[in-house]
Amino acid sequence: MGAGLDRRRFLLAAGLLGLAACGSNTGREGSAEGTVEHWYHAYGEDGVQDAVRRYAAAYPNARVEVQWNPGDYDSKIVTALQNSAVPDVFEAQVKTDWVRQKQVVPLDDLVGDTRDDFVRALLDSQTVDGRLYGIPQAIDTQVLFYRPSLLRQAGVTPPTTVDELLDAAKRLTTGGVRGLFAGNDGGVAVLLGPLLWSAGLDFLAADGKAPGFDDPRAAAVFGKLGELNRGGGLLLGAPTDWADPGAFVAGLVAMQWTGLWNLPKITAAHGDDVGVLPFPRLDASGAESVPVGAYSAMVNARSADVEAAKAYVKWLWVERTDYQTEFATGFGAHLPARRSLAEKAERLGSGPGAEVVGFVTRGGRIAAPARWPARANTALSDAVSRIARQGADATAELRAALDVARTEIARLDR
Repeated sequence: MGAGLDRRRFLLAAGLLGLAACGSNTGREGSAEGTVEHWYHAYGEDGVQDAVRRYAAAYPNARVEVQWNPGDYDSKIVTALQNSAVPDVFEAQVKTDWVRQKQVVPLDDLVGDTRDDFVRALLDSQTVDGRLYGIPQAIDTQVLFYRPSLLRQAGVTPPTTVDELLDAAKRLTTGGVRGLFAGNDGGVAVLLGPLLWSAGLDFLAADGKAPGFDDPRAAAVFGKLGELNRGGGLLLGAPTDWADPGAFVAGLVAMQWTGLWNLPKITAAHGDDVGVLPFPRLDASGAESVPVGAYSAMVNARSADVEAAKAYVKWLWVERTDYQTEFATGFGAHLPARRSLAEKAERLGSGPGAEVVGFVTRGGRIAAPARWPARANTALSDAVSRIARQGADATAELRAALDVARTEIARLDR
């Protein structure tokens, strides 16, 4: 690895997420007959689709068919799990509802003595009632990219508080350039977690038994998103959404909240004129943060051959460390999900990539807790959308969202 991120530094970063010593498991099992259907969402990085099809073709014990799914992948998975034996294997982030409804199968037996090689917090995020339901594929995070030259020209310092971010978005808006892009919905979807964390709050309380945003500070921070949407510095209606770097690469904005995976495209476009920041704190009682998560490989409980599907997942995401390394480091910038593969993350060895490792170390937060119900998330998202886009009363909107969240969280334990 580069001088900016040697193995020790990566391990310090991963220490936040609970990495420990590693082992290995090279056993192989599975059926020589039948077909395994494997679903992926449509990754934006060039080469990923070809790579996963190549992995599937190399599997020796069954025919594997890959389905690439553009559009609303998460909703498609929810529908499929309710009604179909297809897909056999899919990538997602486990939800307690899926476990309660017996839609997915536990995968603890697949990791064996490699368990301690995986990022512990990611395994924990895929664990419900003490059983593991997903094998993490790679670690993703999101950060605020900015153009240092444009900030200097405007006399703006990199923002460290939410108010400074709002001010920077206004002051950086000039000519055909807007200050900030955080999605065509005005940042509602992608900034829910960072906004809560900036205020020292979360989706769930520490015990997971209640909403974590039953606090006046939630109304205050979501009100700030409304100010951002009304302030004139936010880009809306971009050709692509927040997960694609197009707006930033094309010079339409001075700042964009997007995935670390876009770092290669961004640096190819702007060279050294690229800076990165975590999402800023609301005030001294809040915290800077970056979301940390990973799609994990899961098995549909309705699969026609659950054991064949599990054998394939074990082969690809436990045994084939060469494929795992390529998947994490060969297309865009990601951290490997396993400690033993850390030294392969060369793109994070210096510059902005190394800075992001520091953000993960200091302020990485799990982005999609298993006990955070989908209906609760929809209620909160809808409430924040009305606050941000329509100027609705934040306290009243959040009160209604809290009622839904309490009901949905309590339902998980009935």
